[in-house]
Amino acid sequence: MTGKAPIRNPSARRALVVGGSVSGLFAGHVLLRHGWDVEVCERIESELSGRGAGIVVQPELIDRLRSIGIDTADLGVHVTTRKLLDASGNLAATLTCPQVMTAWERVYRALRDTFPPERYYRGKGIKSFHQTGRSVVVDFIDGGKTEVDLLVGADGIRSTIRQQCLPDLSPRYVGYVGWRAMVPEKAFPPAIHRELFAYMTYCLPPGEQFLGYPVAGPDDDMRPGHRRYNVIWYRPADEATELQWLLTDESGVKHTISIPPPLIQRAAIAAMRDAAERLMAPQLRDIVRLIEEPILQPIYDLISPRMAFGRIAIIGDAACVARPHVAAGVAKAADDAAALAAALAETGDVEKALMRFEQERLAVNTKIIQRARLLGGYLQATQTAEERARSAQHSIPEAVLAETAVIDFLHA
Repeated sequence: MTGKAPIRNPSARRALVVGGSVSGLFAGHVLLRHGWDVEVCERIESELSGRGAGIVVQPELIDRLRSIGIDTADLGVHVTTRKLLDASGNLAATLTCPQVMTAWERVYRALRDTFPPERYYRGKGIKSFHQTGRSVVVDFIDGGKTEVDLLVGADGIRSTIRQQCLPDLSPRYVGYVGWRAMVPEKAFPPAIHRELFAYMTYCLPPGEQFLGYPVAGPDDDMRPGHRRYNVIWYRPADEATELQWLLTDESGVKHTISIPPPLIQRAAIAAMRDAAERLMAPQLRDIVRLIEEPILQPIYDLISPRMAFGRIAIIGDAACVARPHVAAGVAKAADDAAALAAALAETGDVEKALMRFEQERLAVNTKIIQRARLLGGYLQATQTAEERARSAQHSIPEAVLAETAVIDFLHA
């Protein structure tokens, strides 16, 4: 536990949010604002870190942050233009698309620093839980126990809450990986800084996609010269062969879902760098050379057929993981939390409220998943004829520039 014990309101309904990242913190904030006695538990003992994660700040995310009293005036770096470079480094296309770019840490810290510390527990993992009809009884790994009116699973792609509720559901690898990195602004050569740093920049080798954009620096530093450039390069990787090699570390241990950056094989990193020299625009080759410790992110998607289980709800990546091209993950988690709190406020009966929440959010999550599959279909190592036909119109350069990280389709 962090800090002193929270002051209890005997008349307030109690909620436990499992997962202390962005999704869980959003849920904690909105439930508190709706009068719930809520606590958030995070299984990891140390403070969370989102190394390598840049975020395109959608308008919906700004609205959600403001609704819980967080100032968004200096949330990230303002970018107005997207550029596409061809393999020779020439400017092939531009598009005006004003957006705010930030880092995962910046959003997390804004939520974490404004959430009551006495209601946030680190190193508190869930062992099991069961419902009584009037409550949910939760058993912790450390031997503790609690009883609540509502249990919210906001514990990400590996969700223990989802696994107990839907044991046969697991994330699906989609056929490609992302190489990610944060490059310090001060490392940029002056000429490349002038040409690229202020923009969202793309390069599209056949069947691949590279993009980069500026975000806040370490400790939310927004000063020019102290920011970072978020890089991600999507590359096909067959699940049965190349992915297994990429997820195997230097000692021969094969990892599942992901691999810690320090354990990535030197040969895998060397192969990635060699490919950059062959495929990338010269300016982007220089940026790849500046990467000290790349992050490997196998791309998965997951859509849960349910989000409500009696008095238990799952939100954020615990319920829906979309490919990153839509850039809706954090905004989606915030909207899930807001919809959950609103349904509970409108309907006194928890189970009925959760069914209303599920009906609303499943439709939106499904739409996001389907859109992300269209945008990323051409990157897959293998494609069916139907996938190839569906994704063809989204793989042309003009479409990639116009559609990536834009969520207007949700309002169409």
